[in-house]
Amino acid sequence: MLSRVRVWLNRTYAENVFFMDQLRRNPSDRAVEIHATHGDADSPVLAAADTADLEPEGLSPAAYVEYALDQCARRGIDVFVPRLHQAAIVAHRADFAAVGTALLAPTPEAVAVFEDKATAYEAVRSVGVPVPPWWRVRTADELVAAVEELEAAGHKACFKPAAGAGGVGFRVITRAPFSLMHLNGFPGPYVQLDLVVEALERAEETVDWLVMPRLEQPEVSVDCLTGPDNRVRLAVGRTKNGRRRGFTLHEQWLEPARLIAEGFGLHYLSNIQFRMFGDRPVLLDVNTRPAGGLHQLSLCGVNAPWAAVQLALGEDPGVVEPPFLGQDYTVVSGPRPLRPVSLPQQRVEETEAFLPAVPSPVESAEAGAAAEALPL
Repeated sequence: MLSRVRVWLNRTYAENVFFMDQLRRNPSDRAVEIHATHGDADSPVLAAADTADLEPEGLSPAAYVEYALDQCARRGIDVFVPRLHQAAIVAHRADFAAVGTALLAPTPEAVAVFEDKATAYEAVRSVGVPVPPWWRVRTADELVAAVEELEAAGHKACFKPAAGAGGVGFRVITRAPFSLMHLNGFPGPYVQLDLVVEALERAEETVDWLVMPRLEQPEVSVDCLTGPDNRVRLAVGRTKNGRRRGFTLHEQWLEPARLIAEGFGLHYLSNIQFRMFGDRPVLLDVNTRPAGGLHQLSLCGVNAPWAAVQLALGEDPGVVEPPFLGQDYTVVSGPRPLRPVSLPQQRVEETEAFLPAVPSPVESAEAGAAAEALPL
C-alpha cells in the first residue's frame, strides 16, 4: 500500500480550498493529508485542512525560512506549496530536501525574473513573446508624459505596481472631472489624472508603477505544469470575457505560454496571462504559483494539483491531455465552513505532538470570558 502524502500550503488564497479538495479526490486514490498555515484565524483554508497553525507575524524572509523548515520537519511534510516568501524559500531548496520535503515551486531564477513586471516584460520580449508598450514611472512628471503618449496614440492609459499580485493597485486613468457620476453604483477602477498627480506631488516617497494601455478582452490565463526537465506536461487556457468563462487549446495562447514556462524554469504550476492589444495577444502577467482558479480545469477532466504533486514526488504523470473541454461557465460565491473557535483546531492524533495545551471548544465555551482571553 502506498504511504500517505503530506502537503503544506502556506498563507494561500481562500479559493485554494478547491485545490485541497482535488488533492484528496486524486485519481490515484492515494491518501493525502493537508497542513495549512495562515495569518488569519478565520481563513477557510485552515478549516479545510487536516492540521492548521497560525503563522507568526513580522518574520523576516530569512526567519520565515527557518520557521518553514521547522514546520516541514515536525509535520513530516512531503510537498510544500509556498506562496508567502516564495523567493526566500526556493533559494533553500536543498535545505528542504534534507528534511524530506519537495518544493512545488519554480527555480530561484524564475521567481526573480517574474517578481518585477518590468523585468519580466524585458525578459519575455527577448525570447520573442509580444508584450504591450509600457513605461516605468516614479514621479508625477513621468506619469503625465506616459499618459499623454498613450492617449496621443488613441489608447486609454492604466497603471499598476511593478511588483504585486491579484490586481492590487490597478487603476485606469480618466480625464473626466470628479462628479456625482463617480459616486453612483459600485466603486470602479477609474481614477482622475489630476487626483493622481496631486497625490504623487504630496507623497513623501516615490512610487514604482508601470503605465500601459488598457488591454482588451478576452483575457486568457494559461495554466502550465512544467517538470524540472523544463518540459511542459500540461497547458490549458482559461478564457475570461466579462462573466463568461471557458477553455481553449488554441496555439496563439499556448505556444507563447510554453515558451515562457520552458525557457525560464517555471517548474511545477504556473499561470501565464494574456490579453489583446489590437489584433494580437500580448503578455499581461506571469504568476510563479498555482492560480486561484486552477481547480476550474476539473471541468475539462483534469486534476492539475494532483499531477503537480506527483511530479514533485518524482512520479512523473507524463503529458496530461484534457479528455475534453468543458462548456462555458461563470463563477459565483458560496459558503464554506470556518473553525468554530478562533484558534485552528487540530486532528486528534496531532494535537499532543504539536500544540500547547489549550481548552477545547467545549471547555472554552464553559470558561466564558476566559476563552476570550486566549492569545491569537
